[in-house]
Amino acid sequence: MTDNNTKNTAQIAVGIGVLVIGLALAAGAIKIPSAAGYGGIGPNFLPWLAAAGLTLCGVLIVRESLTGGFRELEEPSGAQAAYWPALVWVSAGLLLNAALIATIGFILSCTLCYMLAVQGLKRASGLPAARPRALVADLITGLLISAPVYWMFTKFLAINLPGLTQTGWI
Repeated sequence: MTDNNTKNTAQIAVGIGVLVIGLALAAGAIKIPSAAGYGGIGPNFLPWLAAAGLTLCGVLIVRESLTGGFRELEEPSGAQAAYWPALVWVSAGLLLNAALIATIGFILSCTLCYMLAVQGLKRASGLPAARPRALVADLITGLLISAPVYWMFTKFLAINLPGLTQTGWI
């Protein structure tokens, strides 16, 4: 088997994988009630939108792969092997987020998740990560991302997320 055929087979497999994920999301979206809410859009709108987008992308990837593959691809950059410490940092962020969200609230747990994930990604890229100034910048950035998301979901969409206080603002 030539190198080009191996690349096309891998591309077809990725396309089929994306297609299967899109179809699985569609199967899950069928189970979500479609009763329209305040804005005329029901809770099943976004799952259907994601399912349609993934299914379309999967079909397009398979089509492109079958018609010669992605011909203008550059050689992959980065290390030959995975950088496992980064996986540990990112996984720790996700697991701590899940474990602490009900205790310390959405904003603080997501900020912690962001900080740990950024630490892992910085270390994987070879950037200095544990400097106090970088940690403070990551903390502030995490807060600037998670707080508006929390407020949008709780205040504008009326979706209950765990908060630190009963006021609904933290």
